[in-house]
Amino acid sequence: MESTTSELYFVFMNYDPEYERLRADRTKKGAYELDSYLSRKHDELLASTLEPGSYKKTLSLVIVDGFAVEITDEQANVLRSAKGVRVVEKNQELA
Repeated sequence: MESTTSELYFVFMNYDPEYERLRADRTKKGAYELDSYLSRKHDELLASTLEPGSYKKTLSLVIVDGFAVEITDEQANVLRSAKGVRVVEKNQELA
């Protein structure tokens, strides 16, 4: 039986040339553009894949083009098959 409890998952994205281009720009403006680009990209993926209000993105990970999101096991399976997603892993950190 699938769990309906939300847990923290890390979602890592496939290669993205725009991410690589922005990451190569080491200026403050470049860093801001990279943050904005990834946050928007990750938000759009979640909005187009999962029901609004059914998840909580906690952060975007700029260094690896990924993000952390609180979702159910079922939602994680949906994200695994989403276009552009490479890996969806449950947070294994012990309390």
